[in-house]
Amino acid sequence: MNGKRAGVVYRRPMVSPDDTRHVVERSTSPAVLPFVPELCLRLVTEGTSLWRCTDDAATREGLAAPYWAYAWAGGQGLARYVLDHPPLVAGKRVLDFGTGTGIVGIAAMKAGAASVRATEVDALAIEAARRNAALNAVTLDFVLADVVGDPCAEIDVVLAGDVFFETALAERCLRWFRTLVARGVSVLVGDPGRYYLPQDALELRARYVLPDSPAIEDEGVRKSNVFTVRAR
Repeated sequence: MNGKRAGVVYRRPMVSPDDTRHVVERSTSPAVLPFVPELCLRLVTEGTSLWRCTDDAATREGLAAPYWAYAWAGGQGLARYVLDHPPLVAGKRVLDFGTGTGIVGIAAMKAGAASVRATEVDALAIEAARRNAALNAVTLDFVLADVVGDPCAEIDVVLAGDVFFETALAERCLRWFRTLVARGVSVLVGDPGRYYLPQDALELRARYVLPDSPAIEDEGVRKSNVFTVRAR
């Protein structure tokens, strides 16, 4: 299993919370991405058991879609943009929505954010992001919950990588993002241009071409875009 899964709707792995540390440890190893070399992340690489695992075996372990172990294109682009434009987050309170590997939140802390609240609905993703934050000597505040609709009263900037991958979630996120923007919160989105991306509600800030990397989520995805969300 090498993670090349275009079009997959990623499911929460069926793993006991007590096993999360062991699962992340055995499934990933530290790697540096060519596009974001400032950071080191635990990812699926050729030396890990998950790379060699068949789809059937991975399914039996509840790991058929371990999105937290791959460097998604949108997240890479958003992390790159934040690192290259630190005033966007410097001294600000940041929400890293759908943190996954933690790459975007870690980049925000490296760029000088006052704090980063990293949210996920998957305990394995939280564990992976926690380990990645420690690997990069930064601290994130983790929240295991669906926070769509949260008023984010103590947040200045929302960063969201790769969240527009299915209809219902895309619609919920856009409504929420627009509400936040109307209240003065900056919302930045990283996405390679997936089908459900609401481009008419976004303003393009940057476009990237990614170098080849075995840890990316799909072999056909080699670009990333960064957008800001318009209120209306």
